[in-house]
Amino acid sequence: MHDYLEQSFSVKFEYRVHFTSGLFDTTNTLLEDFFKERQIEGMQQKILFVLDEGVAQSHPGLVDKINAYFDHFKTVKLAENIVLVPGGEKVKNHSYYNEFLINTVNDFGIDRHSYLAAIGGGSVLDMAGLSAAVAHRGVKHIRIPTTVLSQNDSGVGVKNGVNFKNKKNFMGTFAPPVAVFNDDQFLTTLTDRDWRSGMSEAVKVALIKDAEFFNWLELHAFDLSKRDLPTMNYLIKRCAELHLQHIRSGDPFETGSARPLDFGHWSAHKLEQLTNFEVMHGEAVAMGIALDSVYSGLKGDISADEVRRIINLLINLGFDITHPMMEVHEENSPLLLGLDEFREHLGGRLTITLLTAIGKGKEVNEMDWHLVKKASEQLKALNLEKA
Repeated sequence: MHDYLEQSFSVKFEYRVHFTSGLFDTTNTLLEDFFKERQIEGMQQKILFVLDEGVAQSHPGLVDKINAYFDHFKTVKLAENIVLVPGGEKVKNHSYYNEFLINTVNDFGIDRHSYLAAIGGGSVLDMAGLSAAVAHRGVKHIRIPTTVLSQNDSGVGVKNGVNFKNKKNFMGTFAPPVAVFNDDQFLTTLTDRDWRSGMSEAVKVALIKDAEFFNWLELHAFDLSKRDLPTMNYLIKRCAELHLQHIRSGDPFETGSARPLDFGHWSAHKLEQLTNFEVMHGEAVAMGIALDSVYSGLKGDISADEVRRIINLLINLGFDITHPMMEVHEENSPLLLGLDEFREHLGGRLTITLLTAIGKGKEVNEMDWHLVKKASEQLKALNLEKA
């Protein structure tokens, strides 16, 4: 005899992505209003901040402003110390930082009704989000992204993670934040390289979802490359909007094998690892977009003119379109190992997004390494012409 009990339930996730300027100015009540809406009667909620060291250095008065803000508005109690951690992949490559932050949550008594807020680039947000997701089985997490890449893409999604066993984001969770606060003042101190790096994710989402946005990027490439803040603010908001629409309409926790928002990423993730993360994520994504766009053209799925437009946009935004480690000479070239790692990370068959038009993607389940080799050779030749 066989018997069973069955359980089925749904959990609603809801969070807002806010856009503001001067989040920690006491004249700006956005953050305070957020806490007041979620105040629990008879309970003193706390907040612990983890701060990217690079952001702290670029904004030397930031720690004082945070302290002054929570001294002025007392709805939530600020933890005694603001935790500083390195930015970039270093904070994701070493388990120490994740364990340290979980211990700090314990030390400061941050409970499930309190908040862990992360201020920084995507790597710090990824690490802190994982810590928040596993401490007490889930502490309320607030993201305050400080780079173009984190404000328009990684910081507005539902993923958290750290690198493990030399694999990017091998250890992680799907755990949405309770809110995201994008403050454009953090963008003003970015290096040109950081400013540019995040724009590749806008190109990516335009290519697979919105031809009109791609046209806009072409028209405004000069203003974006010259660091026009209002133009960048539009890019970030539109890119974030498309990202959220995808999460809402599809498979937010990636239970299937498709991952269209990772167009261009199979080679990008491998390139980061092969260069010991000297190539930044956004830079690698730009090269991955270039490779998969040329590949789509070689397959006859998009026209030569569409390929030219994509490559020209990347170049006009200031990106390199290839790298020596992107070259493919044979079937076991190091870059091609990224295909197996991508398949493994998805937990099923290989699923890669390619283009059928600017603004429209399709899923394929195999890549012809001979065509990847030809695409890499074409990009090398174009790069030499550009130089």
